[in-house]
Amino acid sequence: MTYAAEDNVIIPHIPELIVGAIAFAVVVWVLGRFVWPRMEATFQARVDAIEGGIKRAEEAQAEANRMLEQYRLQLAEARTEAAKIRDEARADAVAIREDVLAKAAEERDRIIAAGEERLAAQRATIVRELRAEMGTLAVDLAGRIVGESLIEEARQRGTVERFLGELGGPEPADSAGRR
Repeated sequence: MTYAAEDNVIIPHIPELIVGAIAFAVVVWVLGRFVWPRMEATFQARVDAIEGGIKRAEEAQAEANRMLEQYRLQLAEARTEAAKIRDEARADAVAIREDVLAKAAEERDRIIAAGEERLAAQRATIVRELRAEMGTLAVDLAGRIVGESLIEEARQRGTVERFLGELGGPEPADSAGRR
C-alpha cells in the first residue's frame, strides 16, 4: 500500500495551514490588544492593592509601636508623678502631725500653767485663811490662859503677825492684799 501525500493525516493541507495561521494571528492580536492589557492592569491593581495593604499594615504597625512607646512613657511619667504626689502627701502629713503635736504641747503647757496659777492662788488664799484663823485661835487661847480678851490688843500690836513670823511662814496679807 502506497499512500499518497494527500491521504496523510499527519501532514496538513496548505490552505488549512494558511487559514489556521491567520486565525491564530487574529486571536493573538485580539488577545494582545484587548485581553492582556486588561489582565495586566487587573494584575497590577491586585499587586498594588496587596503591596499597598502590606505598606499600610507596616505603617499601622509602626504607628501602633509609636503609640505603645508613647503610652509607656506616659505611664512612666504618671507613675513618677504619683510617687511624687504620694511623697508630698506623706511630707504634708508629717508636717501636719508635728504642727498638731506642737499645738497640743502648747495647749498642755498653757493648761498646766493656768492650773498651777490657780493652785498657787488657792494655796495663798487657804494659807491666808488658815493664818487668820490660827491667829484668832491663838489670841482666843492666849486670852483664856491670861483670862482677858486680847482681840483688840492683838489687832493693835500685830501679835498675830509676830506669832506667825516666829513660825517661819510667809507674811500674811492684810485686807488690801499686801504682805
